[in-house]
Amino acid sequence: MQTVMGVVADGEVTVVLSSHIITDLERVCDHVIVLGHGRVQVAGVVDELLAEHTVLSGPADRAESLRRNHVVIGASTLGRQTVALVRGDTPHDEAWRAEPVRLEELVLTYLHNPHEAALPGPHGIVEESVA
Repeated sequence: MQTVMGVVADGEVTVVLSSHIITDLERVCDHVIVLGHGRVQVAGVVDELLAEHTVLSGPADRAESLRRNHVVIGASTLGRQTVALVRGDTPHDEAWRAEPVRLEELVLTYLHNPHEAALPGPHGIVEESVA
């Protein structure tokens, strides 16, 4: 990884990394593409993607309302508490606590929910199959 970073620092070079070790990617990547089941699920500038998503924690009895009014990428409920990764605006309901999302959480949530896609993205990327 140090060698790759040295090459990138020395010039205008684009490096494509494919890895399942998200913590390594988090340290070095400016852009990310998440592929699931042969298709692009989400792609973009890391900082923009993180800003577009939020982790919400709140009462399980309001989870269905959250799904009706927001783009929920993935959610889990334990007891009376629901934790959800949401794309776009966060609810104005004070029952939900918003926290920033980490890259690892974003990637894993999309991979665990292959039917979800955040495309077309903000840069006009359209969904396509990967051969």
